[in-house]
Amino acid sequence: MDWLNWRLFYILAVCLFWGVYVYRRYRANPDILKYWGFTVHNFGKTLKLLLPFGGISLLAFFIIGHYLGSNILSWRIIPLLFLYPLWGIIQQFLVIALLAGNLKDMQHNRWPDVLIILLTAFVFGIVHYPHLLLIAGTFVLAMSYAFVYMKHRNLYVLGIFHGWLGAFFYYVVLGRDAYLEVFGNLLSAL
Repeated sequence: MDWLNWRLFYILAVCLFWGVYVYRRYRANPDILKYWGFTVHNFGKTLKLLLPFGGISLLAFFIIGHYLGSNILSWRIIPLLFLYPLWGIIQQFLVIALLAGNLKDMQHNRWPDVLIILLTAFVFGIVHYPHLLLIAGTFVLAMSYAFVYMKHRNLYVLGIFHGWLGAFFYYVVLGRDAYLEVFGNLLSAL
C-alpha cells in the first residue's frame, strides 16, 4: 500500500476480499455474524465503555498535536469520518475478532485474557510499522478494544471509534492529510 501509494485501491481490495469471505461464511453458518460481533447486540454497552476512552484519546491527541505543532485539522477530515469507520470495522474484524476472539475461544491451550490483549495489541501495532507514533497509538487502541471486545463482542462500535479516532490521530498527532493520502492519486488523475 505505501510502496505503490495506492491506498484507496488497497483498502477497496481488502474490503472486497474480506467482505466476500464474511458473506461466504455467513451463507454456511448464519450465526457466525453474531459470534464475530457483526451485530447491534451490546451496541450500547460497548459504546458506554468506549466513550470515556474516546474522549480522553481526543483530548490527548490535541495536547500532543499542540506540543508537536502537528495539528493540520481541516474540512477534509469530514469525508473520512464517514468512510474510515468502514475500514475500521474490517481492521477490527481481522485483528480483534479473528485473533483475540479465536485465542479467547480456544478449547485447548487456553490463554489468560491479559496475554491475549497484549498479543493482539502487539500485532495491531506492528502492522503499522514503520510509523512509531502510529504503532504506539494503535497498540494502546488495540489493548482497550480487545478488552471491550472480549466483554461484549460488537465490531460496529469498535470500527466507528477506530475510524473516528484514526482520522483525528492522522490530522492532529501525525500532521498527515489522510484524505490526500487515500484519494490523492485518484484526484490528481482526474
